[in-house]
This record gives sequence, C-alpha cells and structure tokens, in this order.
Amino acid sequence: MKQQLLSRKATCNSHGQDSSYFLGWQEYEKNPYDEIKNPRGIIQMGLAENQLSFDLIESWLANNPDPVSLMRDNVSIFRELALFQDYHGMPAFKEALARFMSEIRENKVHFDPSKLVLTAGATSANETLMFCLAERGDAFLLPTPYYPGFDRDLKWRTGVEIIPIHCSSSNGFQITENALEDAYRRAQKKKLRVKGVLITNPSNPLGTTAKRGELDLLLRFIAVKGIHLISDEIYSGTVFSSPDFTSIAEALKEVKDYDKVRNQVHIVYSLSKDLGLPGFRVGAIYSDNDTVVAAATKMSSFGLVSSQTQYLLSAILSDKKFTRNYIEENHKRLKERHSMLVQGLKNAGIGTLESNAGLFCWVDMRHLLSSKTFEGEMELWKKILFEVGLNISPGSSCHCTEPGWFRMCFANMSQDTLNLSMERLKNFVDRVDQLRSRRRSKNLSMVANWVFRLSSSNRERGRS
Repeated sequence: MKQQLLSRKATCNSHGQDSSYFLGWQEYEKNPYDEIKNPRGIIQMGLAENQLSFDLIESWLANNPDPVSLMRDNVSIFRELALFQDYHGMPAFKEALARFMSEIRENKVHFDPSKLVLTAGATSANETLMFCLAERGDAFLLPTPYYPGFDRDLKWRTGVEIIPIHCSSSNGFQITENALEDAYRRAQKKKLRVKGVLITNPSNPLGTTAKRGELDLLLRFIAVKGIHLISDEIYSGTVFSSPDFTSIAEALKEVKDYDKVRNQVHIVYSLSKDLGLPGFRVGAIYSDNDTVVAAATKMSSFGLVSSQTQYLLSAILSDKKFTRNYIEENHKRLKERHSMLVQGLKNAGIGTLESNAGLFCWVDMRHLLSSKTFEGEMELWKKILFEVGLNISPGSSCHCTEPGWFRMCFANMSQDTLNLSMERLKNFVDRVDQLRSRRRSKNLSMVANWVFRLSSSNRERGRS
C-alpha cells in the first residue's frame, strides 16, 4: 500500500475556505477596484477593516519618533527588543492595554494585567480558548448569524463542533432562552458534550450591542449548565451611538454566584478593529480562571506578539490624551460613515437592521430575491458580485436562518468609493424594478387578453 505522505489535516477540506465569504474575497483579488487603474473593478465591502482614523495615529507617530525608531530617551533599545522576550509579554504593554480596555468601557470595569494573555490577534485568542476549554468532538453554541471565520478559527485545528443558536429577525436577532435551550438539546441529540457559548459583543455581523437582559440570560444559562462563556469584544471600541456597550465583565459583577461563575467567563479582545491595526496581529484573552490563564500563556508561544510591536503600542496607548481624543473622534467618524451607508441603501429602496456599532450593516435584501430560498440568495449575491461589482457577504455564509440578509462593510474605503458603491447598487435595483414592472405589465396584458377571449367565446356561445 502506498504510504500517505501528508497528514489528514493537510489534505482535508474543513478549513472553510470554500465559503462564499472567502470566495467573494478571491474574486475581488482578481479584479480589485481602483479609481484610476480599474474603475470598473469589484469594490471590497466584505472586509471589516477600520481605515477612518489612520490619520490620527499617523499624526501621533510623526510627533513621537522615538518609539518608531526603537529609541528610549534618544538611546537605541534595538538590542533589547531584538533579543528573546518571555512569552508572558512586556509588562508595560499589558498595563497599557488593560487601561485602554477599561477606557473603552468608560472605566465601568477594570482589568488586571496579570490576567491578560497576549496572542497574535483575536483569531489566535479564540482558537487558544478552544484548546483550553474543550476536547475534540465537544461543542460550543454560537448565536446566528455569526462571523463566517469562526468555522475556521474554532473548528479546523481543534476539532470542536459548532451548534448554532437560531435567532430570528422577528426580534432583531436577539438571543432568547428558548433558542439557547433548543441548541443545547440539539447538541445532546448529536451526543455532543456542550462546553460553552461564544458570542460577539458588539455583534459581527449585526452591528448591534447585546442588551443587558441577553447577558444576564447567558450568565444564568452557563451557571445552570456548568459550562463556559466566551465574549469576543473585538468591536467594543466601535460603539458610535446608543444604547451603550455593556461588557460581560460589567454584567458579571452583579451575578449572585460571582466567585464561582467568574471562572467560567472569558473575554477576547484585539486592536484590529478599534485602532484599525489588523496587520499588527495583537490580540488578548482575559480570564479570572488562573488555570486557563496559565495554559493559554504557554500556548501563546505559538503565536507571540513581536517585541517592537508591543513597545510601539505601549507608547501609543500610554498617551492618555491621545487615546481619549482617538476614541471620541473615531466614534464620530464611524457614526457619520454608518449614516452615509444607511442613507445610500435607503435611496436604493433597501433597509437595514437598526445598529449602533461595528464596521458594517446587516442589510435586508429579501425583496430582491427571485425566490425566498438560499438558492435565491446565492443567485442575488453572484449578480451583485459580478454584475454590480460589489463584494458583500451573504447571510448564508454567516449561518443566518433567513435568506436575503447580507453584511456590508463601510469603514474600509474612501467616502467617494462608498458613494460609487451606492450608485452602482441603486442602478442595479432600478433595473430589477423595471424588469419586474415589465413582467407584471406583460402578465396583466396576458390576463386581459385571456379574459377578453373568454368573454368573446361566451358571447358567441350565447348567440348559437
């Protein structure tokens, strides 16, 4: 028998790369929009990236050259940073990051730097928690719709299964007790051991903050079931309008069995969205569970944050005047850009789920479907991708149970590009409406002719 040269992991197809979420990216990369070089190319609206406040960071860097040059008090610290660093992370950076996390949450909660584990982005943080909390074949419950990348981040290498908590547009896709219990029962029927619930708050792809009642429900649920709760709060600094953001850390403080339940709650954070620095690969796990912190710290050696990155960011985040101004201005710009997208969609006759956070909108295109099915959704998605030239994320890639919803990002492009995308979309909707109008007119004409022929035939029979 011929020896298998590669592992099953290397040859399997469970990465999730065949999802329409990633396929849209591939088509964009083949034909990217450029105002000068490729004005008819595909506009990337499937990338949740915050490019609206880069100028604020660039201005800080220009006025503070030492951290960029790896200097401290005009003395080079290149050798210090270039040599091996302990995987616990630089104390100065962890302290600055903990303060920044508190500041984003309006200092309603405070974070102990010793309970932070640094990771190479939120992707690494979520996977590390899976390895810490679950065995291969165990399950985590996730409310739908959820970030398509979780099918890769949580499952691919860990072998953990995802059981969806089915949420509905009838209540704005909020988590309910019935939905939680239903997901738990479905996992049990599959003979899967449920180890926890994972939520994104603010939600990706909904762009909404979890209501306090939802957080309290989740905390009661995990207490009764004896399982974990992971709150991915990577978008916590993008809340641009009311209601305010409530961290699970804040809700946890009022739980009756706080000393017990706090060991079951874990927070994931990153600077990829709030500071718009996904390329820096800075993520973190925060937990009161000492065993989880110790295990995750050991695992972090497989995905460390570089020393020069920690040094630079500790300087930026330690500048309280800068962080205060950045948070305020970033919220203002996100709100303005969000309003532009919502208004542009409204002008095209398209509605959205009311939202107050994130870098995207959850867009309702159910009325544009040729059929109220996921096949109809994919047909519409392909038209928008190839004919309109917009890469947006179909709801089915987010495991939404209702066809016709799409995630559309607004913070990764210029204002002019966003306006162009809305112009393209409106022209497409107008063409669809005109085609449907012609079909209705044709159908009405056919019915009228049929009625006329029928009445004429009846008159002839009446004469005979």
